[in-house]
Amino acid sequence: MASSAALVAASAVKVAAHDAGQSRAQVYESVRQMTALGKQLFFDASLSGSGKLACASCHSPDHGFAPANALSVQLGGSDMHRTGMRAAPTLKYLQAVPAFAEHYHESDDEGDESVDAGPTGGLTWDGRVDRGGEQARIPLLSSFEMGSTPARVTAAVKAAPYAGAFRAAFGEHIFDSDDATFKAVLQALETFEQTPEVFNPYTSKYDAYLAGNAQLTPAELHGLQLFNDEQKGNCASCHISQRTRNGAPPQFSDFGLIAIGVPRNRALPVNRDPHFYDLGACGPERTDLKGRDEFCGIFRTPTLRNVALKKSFFHNGIYHSLEQVVRFYAERDTNPEKFYPVSKGKVQKFDDLPQRYWANLNTEAPFDRKPGDKPALDEAEIKDVVAFLNTLTDGYHAPNAVAKTAATGAAAH
Repeated sequence: MASSAALVAASAVKVAAHDAGQSRAQVYESVRQMTALGKQLFFDASLSGSGKLACASCHSPDHGFAPANALSVQLGGSDMHRTGMRAAPTLKYLQAVPAFAEHYHESDDEGDESVDAGPTGGLTWDGRVDRGGEQARIPLLSSFEMGSTPARVTAAVKAAPYAGAFRAAFGEHIFDSDDATFKAVLQALETFEQTPEVFNPYTSKYDAYLAGNAQLTPAELHGLQLFNDEQKGNCASCHISQRTRNGAPPQFSDFGLIAIGVPRNRALPVNRDPHFYDLGACGPERTDLKGRDEFCGIFRTPTLRNVALKKSFFHNGIYHSLEQVVRFYAERDTNPEKFYPVSKGKVQKFDDLPQRYWANLNTEAPFDRKPGDKPALDEAEIKDVVAFLNTLTDGYHAPNAVAKTAATGAAAH
């Protein structure tokens, strides 16, 4: 089955060919060139200020294009010792994320509830950029990430083994302007990150299960049931687990921005300042919604595809196992002392969100309980939900498919 990303790419090529006065074959060749260049750029550490940090350093292909280590936030900057304040997210399955919109949607898209009805979209934790090239610009120029400049990027590309291919793709005089070169780099990275078979393959066990080509174990199936149950995990209310109405695979995100009261990560240097708060959509990284209280404390719901490959979770990377994450959801309100500081016998709930913004916090199940209530999930159920989450990792090969492939190969010889 053709993925939605492949269909989008084909449509984009058709539009580009019409707009540029090129044949479809010419545009496909251009996309092929930019994809190959984007891949080389993605792995090229010389683009960074330190010369040691590539895009792939924080977005490892072997870990779902998320970090390979368990650091809450990654190290970067010119000396490779600077830290930011947010965990590096996966770059997979971004093709379906809509542009940020702060209003409630009035369209057919939410007929199957696959798109959130509130603030939605954008490619970053705070939803502030909508295109892959815009997203790539952020770490390249950030002083605590790649710490580069357009001039340094241009110099690195001019000296790279692929400089000739870069000229062939973007023109003989592309290096005459640092800004033009930098924009071309962003375009190539964006093109590479739209490669369907790499970034949107839909090859998990759960995808095979939906296609009728795999069976879930009892624990995985029970975990799925708990995941979907509105009175238990209620995970699917934000992490959509069913196909869309047109049959597209589930994205495991409704792309909405939501506040859930993630505890303050005191291991982050930025949080040594007791007056500092990362408020997501209302700042400090995003500035266009500053001063609008209804956007404070909300962060975009990430996809759960390949989540089992991650080693840090939530926007501040405070947790390092799926068990911890699921337990937080199940017990945030029944046992808050497990997650928040206790001072003089009183739990300091929601310690990373000023009280003036608490009205933004989600109170839907499982966040509809109080101390003394039974948690939404017990320990055995938490384990089963985690077992299900492990079925969302790409690269699954159904045993019968493997056997069939082997038999076909043997028959051919």
